[in-house]
Amino acid sequence: MGDDFLKELNQHAIMTQIKAKSEIVREGQKNKFVPFLINGSIRVFTLNDGRELVYYYIRRNDSCMMTFSSIFTDYISRVYAVAEEDSEIMLIPVSVIHEWLIRFPEINKVFYHEYDKRFSDVMSMVNDAVFHRLDKRVLNYIRQQVSVTGNNPIRLTHREIAGNLGTSREVISRVLKKWKTKANSFRPKKA
Repeated sequence: MGDDFLKELNQHAIMTQIKAKSEIVREGQKNKFVPFLINGSIRVFTLNDGRELVYYYIRRNDSCMMTFSSIFTDYISRVYAVAEEDSEIMLIPVSVIHEWLIRFPEINKVFYHEYDKRFSDVMSMVNDAVFHRLDKRVLNYIRQQVSVTGNNPIRLTHREIAGNLGTSREVISRVLKKWKTKANSFRPKKA
């Protein structure tokens, strides 16, 4: 986008470190900044009657579609965002973004690209919730966590899995127990 843009980016960007499990934004909060994730992982979700529904994860070099949306409307967040792991975020003030959209129209491509990625994530989440059995959703979630964190094995409680899939801990425990029973039935019996 050119030297002028890079100069302004360096002038206005605020770099911040976020600890794992820290809340970054909450529903109803006024958005003053647009975040760009430099390193780490962020979970974007909503809560309804204490149950969590994950919309998508923000990964390295990504940003949050819901934040973009709010800066063009009322600046009020409609989601929660929590760091999944220690993360580094670059924050750009909303007022600067508004100015950049006029002065650097090519920045719109960045926004459209982020919208496309996050919209695909949300479509995938809805597709999973509506068309796939819970055991497949659990498996997909675990695979996604391995991919996002780069850790295998991963450390998750049944409650965390349930919260992220919008179901109860007991249901997740049943699914995982069923898998364990199935896995044990394939082991050779001792003589």
